[in-house]
Amino acid sequence: MPLSISSHLITRAALIAVLSLSAVKSQAQSEALPAWLQKHIGLSDGQIAPIVLERARAHYFKKLGQGAVKSPCYFAMDATRPSITKNGQPSRRFYTICEGRQTFRAVSSGYGNGRKLPKADFSNGRQCAKHFSNAEGSKLTMGGSYVTAEARTSFKGYHRQSGDIRPFHRTFVVFEGEGETRNSRDRAIGGHRAMFLKWQCRMKMPDSPHADKDGYVPFGRLVDYTAGRSNGCTTWSDTATQEILPLINKDPAALYIYPEGSDITQIRAALKSGKSLGSEGLYWNKTCLAKIGKPQFWPKRKLQPVINRWRRSLPKQPPLELPICK
Repeated sequence: MPLSISSHLITRAALIAVLSLSAVKSQAQSEALPAWLQKHIGLSDGQIAPIVLERARAHYFKKLGQGAVKSPCYFAMDATRPSITKNGQPSRRFYTICEGRQTFRAVSSGYGNGRKLPKADFSNGRQCAKHFSNAEGSKLTMGGSYVTAEARTSFKGYHRQSGDIRPFHRTFVVFEGEGETRNSRDRAIGGHRAMFLKWQCRMKMPDSPHADKDGYVPFGRLVDYTAGRSNGCTTWSDTATQEILPLINKDPAALYIYPEGSDITQIRAALKSGKSLGSEGLYWNKTCLAKIGKPQFWPKRKLQPVINRWRRSLPKQPPLELPICK
């Protein structure tokens, strides 16, 4: 290809890229921040940090312009906030924003608990998240842009409630990511109620549609970990789940989780050099920053080999067989 033609094509491609980026920015800017939403911006519990809202709105309007979402609502999460507030209540760090309806809802949510391996400790405490990653098997939260996908409801087992034996079903909403979050489906990352069934034994129930070939079903007790830690998914209380699921039942919705890997890298650099985050235009919840020191981002390319080697080192175990309920 002649040099002049090649240069022309490159220049044209660059121009198209710039115009596309400008279109996205102008679209987000044209959607002026409504007055009713401004009162919800802040760093107090129940408010949303400015940078989190700014990015969540930009992501929403971008996806709306692309036709990827049609929902009047979008979601955001601030994973830098603590799990429990000073008054002992779950901290509200997950947000549902419906600008057309002029509604803003802040609820509690869990973050990834991580792991403590012989070669790497990337475990998170109960109050604040320090470690983040997009590595499969890391059990860590990964900040960035997502769009909700299909919702899957599955049977988890039976439990006793108010004297009756009842089935427990949990709905899992798949998150589709992009950029550093693009492997979210492979990681089985999504949103669900912060509750699981801790199996205890096998109960004889041959008439159950969930019974195995021998007529048994798993039986256990429900464990509620609202505002606690998850295996990397976004988790909600029972009440919040009932409010969120109908909003994404039919149409995909935009979700933005803060912080991204680049945010953590910049924050670590600023703290190392002794600079204040505010002066650098950076943000982290002050309560959690005091508790964790410096946040840590573990990119997949570095952490995945560590996890894979650990898995290969584990001795083979026979399949778990629950005892029969007495």
